[in-house]
Amino acid sequence: MSHSRRRIVRALAERDGSVSGPMLAEKLSVSRAAVWKQIEELRAEGFEIESDESGYRLVGIPDRGSTALSLGLDAPFDVEYHETIDSTNRRARELAEEGATDAVVVANAQTAGRGRLNRSWESPPGGVYVSIVCRPDRPPAEVPLYTLAGAVATTRAVRELGLDARIKWPNDVLLVGGGPERKLAGILTEMKGETDRIAWLVIGIGVNVDEPGVQGATGLRTELDDHVPVRTFVQRLLESFESFRRREFESVLSDWRDYAHTLGQRVRVETAGSEVVGRAVGIESPGALVVETDDDTVRIHAGDCEHLRRASTG
Repeated sequence: MSHSRRRIVRALAERDGSVSGPMLAEKLSVSRAAVWKQIEELRAEGFEIESDESGYRLVGIPDRGSTALSLGLDAPFDVEYHETIDSTNRRARELAEEGATDAVVVANAQTAGRGRLNRSWESPPGGVYVSIVCRPDRPPAEVPLYTLAGAVATTRAVRELGLDARIKWPNDVLLVGGGPERKLAGILTEMKGETDRIAWLVIGIGVNVDEPGVQGATGLRTELDDHVPVRTFVQRLLESFESFRRREFESVLSDWRDYAHTLGQRVRVETAGSEVVGRAVGIESPGALVVETDDDTVRIHAGDCEHLRRASTG
């Protein structure tokens, strides 16, 4: 994204009225022709900018695009937007290998999206696919905390839209009100590191906006039956994730418990070579699910979880 373009749109957004071309040129130390060119580029991105003898005035901001998603974002991320890409996680890994940090790749559609265990992830147009690149000064054993943070950040952003979003261990966000649970989003975390340090981390978050056409799944537009404010939604998700980094993840587990749908459920968890059936009773750092079986209490660090039924509390 052009730095000049970003500065121009910020200058326009800060003013209620018009800003003259000469004033923008002076503020940015560029020519008036360069200002005009960047204004036309912004219009091509979907910004509604009116112009008259008094100057330029911003009257509308698009929901998508690198510049739009960066405008007003209260988090230190450099946003790269694609209408269609093979995989935002793949692009994020590429940026990480090039040395990037605090970078975010956002797409409207993916042609080769992936979920956990290398499964395909349906990523049709009309979604929000976000991959965050960061370089935390933490040991690899704590990577699951970032998956939890991604789930909590997504859940918060969805709940701000008025929907009852809850978290299913280990990496799904569900809607649970108004009928059976419906999958809305998933998180895929990837990393490169050594025994004692993380080189880079990519937190991939896929959210259905339009109906994905997959049994048991839903989309924001289906649930809201209204316009989905994609720009605001993405920004709130990123800002919430950033808040955990500022607090050094002190409250991730507590917030995860507050939004958990898995806790209290009778579950079946398939792990490598075994199966655990029991009642999910807790979550422990850095993300282990605690399950009470008929014979023991088991701590599960990785696995596929199925909700069987709500456990009796009587």
